[in-house]
Amino acid sequence: MKNITITLPEDVARWLRVKAAQDDRSVSKWLCELLERTRRQEDDYDIAMRRYLARKPRKIDWPEGRRPSREELYDRPGLR
Repeated sequence: MKNITITLPEDVARWLRVKAAQDDRSVSKWLCELLERTRRQEDDYDIAMRRYLARKPRKIDWPEGRRPSREELYDRPGLR
């Protein structure tokens, strides 16, 4: 483990102490878990993005061999 020092505005520090206490954790443990969770989410996103971008493009088979017009694409009841 590595110790670091951070500077927070007093109101943020107070909020943080309350949040950590509500979760029955120290401020250090609460921040550590928050940062680990954030890192995992970013890692998961990067993995998913690389997996998606590695896929080969596929041809779209349009119904009746023609692409819909812009008006047809946006002519939906939810968009009116």
